[in-house]
Amino acid sequence: MVLVLTALAGCAGGSTGGGTDARITRSVPTAGLPTGGQTVRPAAPAGTTAPASTIRRHLNYVYPVRGCSSSPSASHHDYPASDIFTQRGCRFVATTRGRIDEVSRRDRWDPGVDSGGSRGGRYVSLVGDDGVRYYGSHLLRVAKGIKPGVRVRAGQLLGRIDNSGDARYTPTHVHYGISWPTRHHIWWVRRGEVWPQRFLSAWRDGEDRSPARAVRRKHRQLGTVPKCQVEC
Repeated sequence: MVLVLTALAGCAGGSTGGGTDARITRSVPTAGLPTGGQTVRPAAPAGTTAPASTIRRHLNYVYPVRGCSSSPSASHHDYPASDIFTQRGCRFVATTRGRIDEVSRRDRWDPGVDSGGSRGGRYVSLVGDDGVRYYGSHLLRVAKGIKPGVRVRAGQLLGRIDNSGDARYTPTHVHYGISWPTRHHIWWVRRGEVWPQRFLSAWRDGEDRSPARAVRRKHRQLGTVPKCQVEC
């Protein structure tokens, strides 16, 4: 089997700004990396036509950084999350299909005040159809049309990565967290409650692995709005 995909090449280095993407269409083995919305077409035997039932399988989950190399942190200070280190202007995309939950287009973080709710700077959170909330922060900008209530597909552009919020003094990265949905502004849950590393690794390797069960388990353990314990 081969995978027909559109690869993205080229990205400006630095903080989350522009960057030019070159689109290259090619066929690769299905073991390749996911790019979101990719289509697997089983090959028909020579001299035959593949039946209509032969399957176009769209991945439910994709790796959240596209168009650039990246390196997710294996751990995170104080609470479950991953800092995915990459280059300025790289794409932050929807992990799965779902509905946009919360958006911040302004960087309100003030190091003199250091409010926990503003540390993420510019961010987007998405509640997937699987019931999991996916969160990415330290963006330079949020993509046009991305606002609460909007439906998105896996791999759709949500924003460009940079160093907004309290990441302004660190290497460029997107803070990535998974949790369960809450009412708005419960930022200490939104920033991450379940370690995402094993799922990030799976998605980068092309595996369609859902975090829903792990998130439900932690939700039952802690309740919907547990008390903030660190960096509050």
